[in-house]
Formats: sequence, structure tokens, C-alpha cells
Amino acid sequence: MLKTGAEIVVECILEQGTDTVFGLPGGSILPVFDALGAARERITCVLTSHEQAAAHAADGYARAAGRPGVCVATGGPGATNLCTGIAAAYMDSVPMVCVTGNIPAARIGTDSFQEIDIVGMTIPVTKHNYQVKRTDAVAETLREAFALSVSGRPGPVLVDIATDALRGAAAFTPAAPAPPPPDAPVSPLKAEPLLERIQRAQAPLILAGGGILRAGASSRLAELAELLDVPVVTTLMGLGAIPSAHPLFLGMIGAYGNREANEALSRADLLIAAGVRFSDRSVCGTALAEGRLPVIHLDIDRSEIGKNLPAEQFLASDAKTALDLLLRCGPRKHPEWRAWLETARGARAPAAGYAERLIDRLGSILGPTGSAPYNALVCTDVGQHQMWCARLLRHAKPGHFLTSGGAGAMGFGLGAAIGAQCACPEKTVVLVTGDGSLLMSLGELAVVARNRLPVIIVVVNNRALGMIRKFQEEQFDSRYFAADLDGGPDFALLAEAFGISGGANDTLDAFGAQFRQALERRRPALLDCRVPKE
Repeated sequence: MLKTGAEIVVECILEQGTDTVFGLPGGSILPVFDALGAARERITCVLTSHEQAAAHAADGYARAAGRPGVCVATGGPGATNLCTGIAAAYMDSVPMVCVTGNIPAARIGTDSFQEIDIVGMTIPVTKHNYQVKRTDAVAETLREAFALSVSGRPGPVLVDIATDALRGAAAFTPAAPAPPPPDAPVSPLKAEPLLERIQRAQAPLILAGGGILRAGASSRLAELAELLDVPVVTTLMGLGAIPSAHPLFLGMIGAYGNREANEALSRADLLIAAGVRFSDRSVCGTALAEGRLPVIHLDIDRSEIGKNLPAEQFLASDAKTALDLLLRCGPRKHPEWRAWLETARGARAPAAGYAERLIDRLGSILGPTGSAPYNALVCTDVGQHQMWCARLLRHAKPGHFLTSGGAGAMGFGLGAAIGAQCACPEKTVVLVTGDGSLLMSLGELAVVARNRLPVIIVVVNNRALGMIRKFQEEQFDSRYFAADLDGGPDFALLAEAFGISGGANDTLDAFGAQFRQALERRRPALLDCRVPKE
């Protein structure tokens, strides 16, 4: 059958099982929006207020749904506005396909109106990108882009299409999604030295990263920990890989991690690291920084092995396959190590300051993420509130805690919450954000209201860029500058102006009452939680 390039774009998205697209129209991409409008019974187009939020929403959709997210933008500034969101997805290994429009093919390279080399700009932050100048190449390119986004180590792929290729017509034959290419098989022989090394260890420790979640290997992680009788710690991106209530779980490591998790690193004699890249935030302030802890590194991306920390032994494999191989180990018991673990879990420090107690109260009302009765999915922005959530919230299921790890993109949270709620309309989606982060994405409140998305937005409002203020206190002798946000706005009133239920509170009891009410109402809500600046 004959279809326009824009219609082919929509059909290829639908082939992948993706039912929602996020974006903002403009001249060069307008044919795609016309095709989306014609297909509105089969696909939902969520109009965002800014293209960066469209990219973050596609990211949140992908993390929550377990399939690629899609964002669409026009050329020039529309495409460049996607870049922060693309980078955030790239650093956190999130599958995403970004479709941008460009000027007519014959004029590319002439510095026409809104012509920017988005392909060149996004090379460092995409798995791959394409520029399509012919209508008959649209379907093949998009199908390849989707397959590439989920194969191996997942990530974003950009497809830039000339507007005349979108307006032109070509033959189109529907196809089922092509399965991603199989991962290279791991020779069982390569696992034998690892198994022997693990059996010799007296105090082994498992470190789980985001690769466990991406590979769907959470059940194998718990099985291995129980088989070997060893504790488990995670990176920020690995939170949820094992239930927080599991007796072998100790928490998050790193500069902002749980004390007992970092102490476990200093006591261990072998680290089994699965699906991690040893980022500076995970390594700094821990025994890993000293480089003396032997490491067995399991990661699908061979380039990550030995990049930041040397590995005594490794397997270049996806986490599920690697853990299956390690499950060939015989059962072990480590009574002394287990005794220390029980003591460490029992000595966890309670939440300290008011803001931390606020997050603790939120967690106690909500319950572990992914658990009954709310089946909650929690998104965060970036800053102090993010780290409080990482340390204090509990998790029952993988994939229910969404945050920007590698890029640390302020403004991520609201877009990601929109995407997650669109992917999982039956779930309760809670966004925990800071006043500084929310100011970067205020326009997306219109998206929440317009689409009646029952996202609950909890603003930890200390009238400051809290993390920056803390750095200035510790590193610059408390010379505070460009960190205070006194003078508003009144977020509760602002929410009401957008048509969202707003409420302010400054006590834990008032917050608890407002939060419970928001959970029961299942309507968009914003809670302005006024906490001390210090």
C-alpha cells in the first residue's frame, strides 16, 4: 500500500507496541502530527509544553512500560531542546527513539531557517542516529532504530527525517517487530574460574546496578544471594533490583549511600558486581576508591569493564545470562558474615532532619513501591530530595523507582512522571521534587491538568537549591550565593491556576493528611511541603 513518510512513521511506532508519543509540533515535523491526528484512535499523542519534557516523558514511559519510549520534535531549537533528555536516557541505558523533522533534503547544509545539525550534536549521547532523506527509507530506518534501542545495552536512537521525505509517498508493507539480535553466547568455560573464586571467598558481597533491572534479572539476583548466603547492595540505578525487605539487602552504596552498605564494602573480601559501571558517585567515599577490593565484574557492555575500576575477573554478558552461570555455584554459608549483616540491618539510623522525616512519612503511608494497596511508582527530580528518597524509601518490585542517575538532570521528574503515568494508568504515580527542579518544568503542569493525569506532586520546598547550598557550606566556608530561591512562587496557588488541586503544609501531620487525601482522590494534586532551609 502507498503511504506518506509521516504515515509510515506512525505505523512503525505502532508495530513496536508503543501506544503513546510525546512531543511538540513545528513546521518540519508537522506532517507527523497530522498523521498522529488521523490515527488518534490507535495512538495517543501527548502534547508537552517543552521538548525537553517530551524526552523525559519518553524516558519515564520506557522505564515504566519496559518498551521503547518515543518523542517527536521539529528541527532546529525543537530538536536541540531534546538533547538533555536524550543524554539522561543514554547515561541511564533507557531505550528510546527520538524522531525529528528537518528542512527539505536539497537544502540541508545551506543554513536555512531552523536548520541545525542535530545528527552531529547527538552523536555523543545516542547509541546511533540516522538522517533520512528519502521516503522509501523511512520504514527500514525506523525499524532498525527500534531494534537497536533495545538490543545489547539499551539506549536512545535518533532518526532525523527531511520534511519532503515525510510528505512524499512510498510503498509500505506492515511487519511484525523484528526481534533484537541475540546476545553473544557466553562460554560456560569462562565461568569456571569465577565459580571457584566465589567459593573461596569468606565475605563476598553482591553489588547490583541498573543492568539487573534492564535485563529483568531481579529474581535471579535474589536467588544467587540466597544460594551464596551473601548480602546485596545496590547503586542508585539498581534500587528495586531486590526487595528492600529482603533479609540480605543492605541499601545503596556511594557518596550519598546508606552507611551500612558502604561499611559492607570495607568488610568484604570479594565484590560480585552485576550491571554496574562504577560511576564516581558510587565509588567516591567508599572502600572501592582505594582499589583494594577484588572485583568480579558482570556487564553487557565490554567497554565498561576495567574502565573505572580494575576487574580481577569478568563476564561480558547481560545480567540474566551471567547470573544464570553463577547459579551453578554450590550453596554456601557464611555465619560470621551473616551475623554482621543482621547487626548492621538492626542499627540503621532513623531519619534525621525534618525534610528526611517528611520523606520517611511519605514512605510509611505509601508503603514499599510496587506493593498493595497503591502499587506506587515514585519518580524524583535531582538534588537533596532525590538522595533522601534513595536512602529512605522502600521497594517491593523492580522498576518502580525512576530517577536521573548519570546525567543528574534537574527537570527530569515531572516529565518522567507524565510518561510513567501514561504507561501505567492503573498505578499511583508520585513525583518527589524540589522547588528548584520544579521551577525548570512548571509548564508541564498544564500537561498534567489537560490530560487529567492523577500524578501526586510532592514539592520539598526549602526555598533554595539545597544541594548547591550544602556544597557552599562544606566547600566554600558557607559563602552562599546564587542558591537561595526566596520570593516564591506559592506552588499551591500556582497549581490551582493550572487546574490542579493544591495544598501547602509545614508539619508532618498536615502533610500526612493531605497526602492520604490525594492518594484516595486519584486526581492531579500538588503538595507544597515547606521545610527548613538548613
